[in-house]
Amino acid sequence: MSTKVGIIGAGGMLRYHAAGFKSAGAEIIAVADMNAEAAKKAAGREGIPQHFGSVEELLKLPDLDAVSVIVPNKYHAPLAIQALKAGKHVFCEKPPAMNAKEALAMQAAAKAAKKTLMFNFNNRARPESYAMMDYVAQGVVGRINSAQAKWIRRTGIPGFGGWFTTKALSGGGPLIDLLHMLDLAMFFMGYPEPEYVMAQTFSDFIQDKGFKGPWGIPDVAKGVTDVENACHGMIKFKSGQVVTLQISWAEMIKREEVSVTFQGTKAGGLVQRLFGSDGLDTTAIDACELYVQENGRSVNRSIVVPPDESMGRLRSATNFIRTVEGTEAPLNTPDQAVALMKIIDATYKSAATGKPVKI
Repeated sequence: MSTKVGIIGAGGMLRYHAAGFKSAGAEIIAVADMNAEAAKKAAGREGIPQHFGSVEELLKLPDLDAVSVIVPNKYHAPLAIQALKAGKHVFCEKPPAMNAKEALAMQAAAKAAKKTLMFNFNNRARPESYAMMDYVAQGVVGRINSAQAKWIRRTGIPGFGGWFTTKALSGGGPLIDLLHMLDLAMFFMGYPEPEYVMAQTFSDFIQDKGFKGPWGIPDVAKGVTDVENACHGMIKFKSGQVVTLQISWAEMIKREEVSVTFQGTKAGGLVQRLFGSDGLDTTAIDACELYVQENGRSVNRSIVVPPDESMGRLRSATNFIRTVEGTEAPLNTPDQAVALMKIIDATYKSAATGKPVKI
């Protein structure tokens, strides 16, 4: 029998979750949103048979196996925990939670319920990432000593006054929103245990509407905009490995870049996506490369993989279903989510205090 899934949240990411679940053979039986009309429209658009204006109604469905959570960050932990306590597997959008304390509570709820809890770290599911992990797993790269994680935008603030820019709802700005490359760098490195973080955030452009991006949500005239527009920092791990990070919605750069570059003991590498001046996926250029020394020469290898305009979003959702059904290993775990949120917490604390923060 196919896994039966309910979706909480009728926003734009629903179409990716739905397509990914369906590609794994799952059946989407309902969508719930506090905006009942939005739930109805999403159900009609995606061919979902039931729609509700409350999560409670969805969780009462007798044949429901799993849910995905696609809501503002503040509600990730409460809704995931509610679903886990109801005996459902959970696939939650990123970031895992607002902070490490919430992530720990989610981890504990999943363990108590003996249910799968995963997060949409979709960049792990990109073809480039799968290819690079093959080389890492085969020992071609060796030990990765250092990595540079970037998700930088020139004009990418996702609206003003909405939940993205309201710290009480989002937990922060681009650091917590665009944490994918930090996660991917640590994924390649084997998720080493962090020792300390030194970082700085910047808010020079966060009120400037000239830096608004081509996507996001409409401006809210009397809303709050109290988050950073950029963050730079360094993480040192107990293993001696290091990661530097550069994450921004608004920064004086040439073009948007989504990348992890690393330096291993046997090879270096790059997984990259460059966006055009309009900041849209349709203008993106992907690269996946290995850098080695052979016969006294520097050799750069271009790894050719299929294009994926969804940036792994469909494949990530597919992996969740296959994990629940026991046919694939999970691309991410609650332990990793907790570790990542501890780093995010420490990064914000370092920026606020101007000092390194031990983890």
